[in-house]
Amino acid sequence: MRVRIGYSAWIVGVVQFFVVQEVAESAWARPYSWARNNISDLGNAHCALQAEPEPRYVCSPEHGLMNVSFIGLGVLVIVGAALTGGALWRSSRAAATARLLLAGAGVGFALAGLAPADVNENQHLLGALLIMAAGNIGLVLAGFALAEHIPGPLRWGTGLLGVAALTAFGLFLSHHYLGLGMGGMERVAAFPLLFWVLAVGIRGVARRGLHRMHPVRASAS
Repeated sequence: MRVRIGYSAWIVGVVQFFVVQEVAESAWARPYSWARNNISDLGNAHCALQAEPEPRYVCSPEHGLMNVSFIGLGVLVIVGAALTGGALWRSSRAAATARLLLAGAGVGFALAGLAPADVNENQHLLGALLIMAAGNIGLVLAGFALAEHIPGPLRWGTGLLGVAALTAFGLFLSHHYLGLGMGGMERVAAFPLLFWVLAVGIRGVARRGLHRMHPVRASAS
């Protein structure tokens, strides 16, 4: 039951985040752009022209809802990292470190919601660093730390996903957007972690449900 709760927390956290993000985007009078706008713009508390890292006008009527979603996502990422345990991870130092870093990303999402970028920039930047640096390093380590019964393509794919997200984070920091725009490159750096959490959560819930219905067949597979 603990493991199932952990997987479910990951699923609920990511799904609610993307649903609320769509709601917050649709409330903008000026169209919100995934290329031109930061993710954090959706949580900004005030309407103003933002100069950094690229000039854009920000006015998010549903910023309160978006920040609650950030906090909820962070809490649920932490819960999942804490409860998935031996069902997903090896018993090793690398696994413990990976889980700690993923939980750190959860803390980052919560900080981003508690401190909008135009209210407490330093705290918000710390949150972003935890998400896109600590979280993505955690993904790289997870490629070596997932349990032996996890299929090989998922293990090495996890590591490659982390490397790609870290590379995108470096490009974002250096203002090299490769035609994706500021917001597009930020998403390439931040979203792989969320997609991985969602995919692993769905796989975990589905497999545990299969095991309960057909224990012999699931064990054989």
